[in-house]
Amino acid sequence: MARQSGLIKLKGTLDNVNFYKTKDGNLARMKTSVDAKRIANDPAFERTRENGKEFGSSAASGKLMRDAVRPMAMNASDGRVVARLTKLMTVIKNLDTVNDRGKRVVSQGIQDPEGVATLKGFDFNKDALMGSILYKPFTVDPATGEIVIADLVPQMDVAWPQGATHIQLSCGFVGLDFDTNEKDLQVSAPVNLAIDPTQTTVTLTPAAVPAVGNTKLFLLKIEFFQEVNGSQYTLKNGAYNALRIVEVQ
Repeated sequence: MARQSGLIKLKGTLDNVNFYKTKDGNLARMKTSVDAKRIANDPAFERTRENGKEFGSSAASGKLMRDAVRPMAMNASDGRVVARLTKLMTVIKNLDTVNDRGKRVVSQGIQDPEGVATLKGFDFNKDALMGSILYKPFTVDPATGEIVIADLVPQMDVAWPQGATHIQLSCGFVGLDFDTNEKDLQVSAPVNLAIDPTQTTVTLTPAAVPAVGNTKLFLLKIEFFQEVNGSQYTLKNGAYNALRIVEVQ
């Protein structure tokens, strides 16, 4: 894959080179001469078929997670989150030591401690990293999903964007089953605070414990608002909002 330069950007195919536009700019790549039927049946492409099957499985696992977290991530994710999460799921899938090549799955890889460590700390919005926004430590209760941030002073402990007057914190407790594709998200009531020197202990308690799933995710979300004449408005359609997987079980 090559990047196009110059004043004139091409689109289409020329001399077996495909020119196309993506979010990353104007790119070019060689057109393949291998048809889909050969890839699906030729023994020479067995490794390719195995790679494709595992990639599809990893992508499906990423979609399951995105679907589960969607209510929280709608205004707190970037345009590359699909690709980033699929890449992460591929890393976890590679930790599967039970199934043969071509049949490895995320549900096995996540049972490895390294798989859990890989997923922990994932930010859904790479332009608003939780670690660069919230400077106060917090605790997570793995039994209930409750997150407590003791003695939070928004003006000192939060890096807020220009124009923000308030922050809103919430948490999510997610249950996932990568084998059955079951999911359950339980969300806490939000806590809205003015960005001032007031000290507050924030307690975020999910509505319930997820009823399904053998993989548990604990999420923390921070949203920014600007108050105008008594009403609060989200900043730049949520571009500054952060959502992170803070713990995995």
